[in-house]
Amino acid sequence: TGLVRHGFSLRQGGVSKGPYESMNLSFTMGDDSENVLENYQRISGSIGVEMDTLTSVWQAHTDKIKVVGLGDLGKGILLPKDPEELDGMVTDLPGVTLVTLHADCLPLYFLDPVRRAIGLSHSGWRGTQQAISIRTIETMERVYGTRREDLLVGIGPGIGRTAFEVGPEVAEAFVELLGSKRGSEVLMPLQLGTYTLDLTLANEMLLLEAGIRPERIFTADLCTFSRPDLFYSHRRDGSVRGSMAAFLSLK
Repeated sequence: TGLVRHGFSLRQGGVSKGPYESMNLSFTMGDDSENVLENYQRISGSIGVEMDTLTSVWQAHTDKIKVVGLGDLGKGILLPKDPEELDGMVTDLPGVTLVTLHADCLPLYFLDPVRRAIGLSHSGWRGTQQAISIRTIETMERVYGTRREDLLVGIGPGIGRTAFEVGPEVAEAFVELLGSKRGSEVLMPLQLGTYTLDLTLANEMLLLEAGIRPERIFTADLCTFSRPDLFYSHRRDGSVRGSMAAFLSLK
């Protein structure tokens, strides 16, 4: 569209060492903060945004959305984060760069090209089950007057269907969310009551149900678990590892 600057980081091209090598963008995993700041400087330059425009939130697998203003610039990167737990952000201010952190959970990018508003959300299985995609859309409708038929939505890299094994409680939650027919499409049974879950397809279903046109949904179709050369993965690597980040900014 030419209206936004956006990106999703790889684990390559940074200065972090050890289990965080090399483009780690999380300050909370044990990495040296100076390395993380240098990584943000590098990735910001590659996307074409200024580092002091970045803003992020405390992510906690919720369905809560923050409306970002100019007073939020720098929070989470150059300034402390607000204490509230949130997993999505929206803004209509040019030059404000929304940032979410990821290591298997999906980034969801929203653009309203008519009213010039954007949203960025972090959607793991809990966020998906709580329909954070729809909560983001509803917030943009309420705050900016967004119409669902105008929205463009991107689903970025995340853990793929064949890699994401879940138990019966999670499977039951998705059948309840999507219904038995669609639930069976996102779940593949394994042995002993376990399943694999297709998070990307589940989010596509929710978006379509919400009224997003199918031709306006774009999917990266990249699995973070199966590409250790490109991505960190919580499911693969555990809690001692780096994190990628999603970025979205109106020009």
